[in-house]
Amino acid sequence: MVCKYQKSSSLSDAKMRQIIKCFALDLTASQTAKLTGISRQSINRIYTKIRLRIFVYCLQNTPFNGELEADESYFGAKRVRGKRGRGAGGKTIVFGLLKRDGCVYTEIIPDVKAKTLQAIIRGHADINSVLHTDGWPGYDGLVDVGFEKHFRVNHGNDEFSDGKGNHVNGIESFWGFAKHRLAKFKGIQIHLKETEFRFNHREQNIYKILLKWFRTEKI
Repeated sequence: MVCKYQKSSSLSDAKMRQIIKCFALDLTASQTAKLTGISRQSINRIYTKIRLRIFVYCLQNTPFNGELEADESYFGAKRVRGKRGRGAGGKTIVFGLLKRDGCVYTEIIPDVKAKTLQAIIRGHADINSVLHTDGWPGYDGLVDVGFEKHFRVNHGNDEFSDGKGNHVNGIESFWGFAKHRLAKFKGIQIHLKETEFRFNHREQNIYKILLKWFRTEKI
């Protein structure tokens, strides 16, 4: 029989559903291999195909509008030769844009200069959105490029909310979720988008979403 979910596959539909279920439950390739009796190498290949499909899907689901929070975060070692935060070498910089009570968009970036941050915001946020950021200089000039509703909190002065709804607590909460989950992976790019996807569908049945995708277009 031809597998409904994967191209040129010798696996049964039932076995593929089991693998997709394990992925939806966020089990590792090793755990899934043990449960299904399929080699870890084969599970890794299937997991990679699923993650690539998720990666493409996430890129297609902006721009955002409404109340948005923008922020950048650093992924990697907490301390490198005595240095912390932005001073620590070997870190990966990730920019995030979150729609309050909704979805998040993430992207790995080379730096946190205004030119870099503004280009992403302009590409993924509706110009009429209400935009919240911290006081980082990279967010200077957003009003000049059309984001007239830009509000800031100054973390340097220990200000995390002004009591009027101006804060970036939502995106910072996502950073905590992402760093906890990504700690088990060696690289972050493809896994970052998977984390974004899981966050954005946190109140939905990921297993059913994936089954619907793969019935329509096999991996």
